[in-house]
Amino acid sequence: MAKSLLLVLGLALPFAYGLCLAADLPVLVVRVIDGDTLEVLHSQHPERIRLSGIDCPEKGQAYGQKAKHAASDLAFGKEVTLQTHGHDKYKRTIGEVILPNGMSLNQELVKQGWCWWYRKYAPGDTVMEELETEARELKKGLWADPLPVPPWEWRGLKRL
Repeated sequence: MAKSLLLVLGLALPFAYGLCLAADLPVLVVRVIDGDTLEVLHSQHPERIRLSGIDCPEKGQAYGQKAKHAASDLAFGKEVTLQTHGHDKYKRTIGEVILPNGMSLNQELVKQGWCWWYRKYAPGDTVMEELETEARELKKGLWADPLPVPPWEWRGLKRL
């Protein structure tokens, strides 16, 4: 009996707290907050999404607005597939966004040079590593800057 109750609770809790883990969900992108954070409609409810495996410049940082515009050009107003990977410390859903043409928004932003592959949270992602290396070599996006400041360093400087 106790095992059955735990199983039922284990299946129900992810739905009670928003999006289910490891699910592919069709959602509509209704807002682009910054380069790596979107808002989508899921079952008529807004849900904040943090794109997994990447870190874009912040709004007040160099290239922050360009990263936001790139994400917006690719995803805003489109029905996309969201592949969820849990939640972050801010209770945002972590996920990969698959665009209508089958491309990964996360990978496309790295490919275009608007963000860093976030090694800390996506270690060993060889696809992201290759995309970032290529963007750096071709000096795409923020890589045109000879010394771009990673957002995690920029955030640290803002706290000082």
